[in-house]
Amino acid sequence: MEQINTDDSHPTVIGYILWIFGFLGAHRFYYGRPITGTIYFFTLGLFFIGWIVDLFLIPGMSREARQKFREGPIDYNIAWLLLTFLGAFGIHRFYQGKWISGIIYLLTGGVFLIGIIYDFWTMNEQIDVINSGQK
Repeated sequence: MEQINTDDSHPTVIGYILWIFGFLGAHRFYYGRPITGTIYFFTLGLFFIGWIVDLFLIPGMSREARQKFREGPIDYNIAWLLLTFLGAFGIHRFYQGKWISGIIYLLTGGVFLIGIIYDFWTMNEQIDVINSGQK
């Protein structure tokens, strides 16, 4: 019998907060959907239509993410909020204990924003590795 993860690693309320910037795909990246997040980023949430539709899809995305990602010492929600709102300053990297890259992000504006895009694609996996103890 498969164990279902009941931790609240990706709550709906955080998804709705990130949805405010959903026309840039923030909530889709948060829920582990980097391809559609990138599409939203370049099309302004599929010309705002997909962004509105996602108001109704967020609860389902939240359930799927909770089953996929594990809780641990690094809180997904804090890391994602820091990345979304302060990513250019590397605050999310400091939070994860990645001091050197945090300083680099701080001095280079998130390595000229390319590092931020990389982190949007990989943040859930980065945290998952730390929370599983696999550095």
